[in-house]
Amino acid sequence: MWFGSVRGGVAAIALLCLVEAPAQARDLVVGVEAIDYSPVYGVIDGQFKGAAREILDAFANAAGHRLTFQALPVKRLYAELNHGGIDLKFPDSPDWQPALRQGRAVAFSKPVIHYIDGTIVRSQGLSQGPEAIHSLGTIAGFTPFAWGERLKSGAVELKENSSFEQLLRQVQTKRIDGAYGNVAVALNAADSIPGLAGTLAFAPNLPHVADSYRLSSVKAPEIIAEFDEWLGRNSRLVAEIIARTGAERGVR
Repeated sequence: MWFGSVRGGVAAIALLCLVEAPAQARDLVVGVEAIDYSPVYGVIDGQFKGAAREILDAFANAAGHRLTFQALPVKRLYAELNHGGIDLKFPDSPDWQPALRQGRAVAFSKPVIHYIDGTIVRSQGLSQGPEAIHSLGTIAGFTPFAWGERLKSGAVELKENSSFEQLLRQVQTKRIDGAYGNVAVALNAADSIPGLAGTLAFAPNLPHVADSYRLSSVKAPEIIAEFDEWLGRNSRLVAEIIARTGAERGVR
């Protein structure tokens, strides 16, 4: 009886250790967009920075993972995600580019950073309706879903650019009627560009979308589950990073 009890106790302890053991530390490649979308995320001087970087680094440090950030054009990111060239992708959303996912099963995390994608116009034009917008600028590879019907009908012409700063300058100089993108990013950029501060604003009466950025993976869904668990335990830390960086400016 004594020997059996010891064996049972050892088995119970072993099972407990198995359940409570942390996930194995891994080297993970995170695919990110090769643009400057500060303060949310961005590649600046070859380094991935912003609120997203701080959050992902905090998760990796807690779990023991080692992250390598690989900056790629938006469309290339989907190809790498589909074929296993990257382990994780940030940002992502179940609503983005379904045609580029090639039927792959993608695991998405819980919301990480909330955002509004909306239209930035000249401050004098805040009262205008959608019919006043004939040309709309956006970052190359991005889809302004909120303007879908008017784009399909040809009422609005879409113009792409690789630089958010250039898009905002085009709005200011009336080369385009509006620039569509993340409101926090646009307002942050406008404040930092000489001559733009106070001249542009988010038009809430024009089509916009409120959503959230997520982490995704085809190759490592178990990491997404681990990240979700970490998010649940560290909501205060994540909120502090977001508030300090201004990553949700215009959302709340």
